[in-house]
Amino acid sequence: MKTFVMISSLTSQGARTIKTKPERIKEVNEEVEKMGGKILCQYAILGPFDFITIISAPDEKTAAKISLEISQRGSVKITTYPAIDVDEFIKSLK
Repeated sequence: MKTFVMISSLTSQGARTIKTKPERIKEVNEEVEKMGGKILCQYAILGPFDFITIISAPDEKTAAKISLEISQRGSVKITTYPAIDVDEFIKSLK
């Protein structure tokens, strides 16, 4: 499995949903697993973004599908980045 970092910002619609039903965050995490990914960890953050989520997925296509499926609902905007383990990165440089 590959690792991906998803940085997300709630839309006003998403903020309203989270305010009235905070457990919706966990429901979306379950949906990610049904699409072939796995949530490794997730943080609510301060600043221009609202959440950082680390997921594992078999490949870039699956990660892109997860990002698109969730984003198209209109409650969140997601930017997804592939992540390389530092030890693997160092090994690749030798």
